[in-house]
Amino acid sequence: MNRNIMAIFLAALLLFNLLQPHRVHAAAMSDEELRILQDSLSIIELDREIARIEVQQEEAHRTAEQLQLELERKNEQIHRSREQAGKRLAAYYMGERESLMAAILSVNSLKDFFAVMDYYQIIAERDRDVLDAYKSEYAGIKATKKKIDNLSVELAGMKENLLKQRARISELQNSVQGVLSASSDPEKLAALIRELGMYWENVGLYEVRRYFRELASAMADFPDFLQEHKESLTSDRSGYTLIVREEDLNSFLHGKSELLKDMSFQFENGLIIAKGKRDSLELQLEGSYSVVNDPENCIKFHVERLIFNGLELPDTTRNELEQDFDLGFYPKKIVPFVEATEAAISEGTLKVKLKLGL
Repeated sequence: MNRNIMAIFLAALLLFNLLQPHRVHAAAMSDEELRILQDSLSIIELDREIARIEVQQEEAHRTAEQLQLELERKNEQIHRSREQAGKRLAAYYMGERESLMAAILSVNSLKDFFAVMDYYQIIAERDRDVLDAYKSEYAGIKATKKKIDNLSVELAGMKENLLKQRARISELQNSVQGVLSASSDPEKLAALIRELGMYWENVGLYEVRRYFRELASAMADFPDFLQEHKESLTSDRSGYTLIVREEDLNSFLHGKSELLKDMSFQFENGLIIAKGKRDSLELQLEGSYSVVNDPENCIKFHVERLIFNGLELPDTTRNELEQDFDLGFYPKKIVPFVEATEAAISEGTLKVKLKLGL
């Protein structure tokens, strides 16, 4: 029993040390410490991005192999269909259907005439089925070939991205090693790097994703905003204008989530800035809006900067969060039959221009 109590105590002590704010926060750090922690955090995230790309590559290779097998099967099917279709067409042009025409002309009764016509109709329908099957198989093989071509392009892009991230990691690792070698207290810096890595992988990344998840959930309910602030939408000759005020957005988001009450949102020139602090975690998110029409019209949010405990996360992390969590909103869910044409952020307000869509 004493051993169990001691194990629990040691685990709690380790977690307490891990969560100490001053050890993983950029405040009150020297430029040397800040630089090496910034690079170390980027290395962790680039490593994670490389692992993610490698998983995508494996999945893409498996899909490519499956598509190749499907293509071979379709090639066999289309070969058989082509032979059958060729025989049918040859029969028409080489006169093998003349016997049918002769049979029709030689009938002696209306009953026999209709019997021959029924038989001819069956043959004609069978011919059409063979030709339609050939066309269907041909369309299928073209579609499969296109999928393989597209996948090849994606794989090439993944490979290029993988090489790029590995080069970035190598450069950062050299930078970190150079700072450690020149440091007057390399052991202290190495300990800071380890603690930051543990804190980020065990707490930080989870918490950042949790904030993004709550934001995405709240923005999915953005049509509710108009119900609370009907005066925000006005009409004119060209369509509608939606004006979102900073204080109204804060009130709306705070009402959607307890977690988001820790954050404040500001509109500045061209940017929306969200800042939050809870326990030993500080998060700052900066982003912008743009009008996107593919695959559908929406006001898309772009993550421009992401700062965790004073350390800026790399572009790979921003891109991943932007893809995983949709922080935009969709005008058609606010007012049917409208499309956004412009989104502009000024001091304290977001203005969205809407036009009637056909």
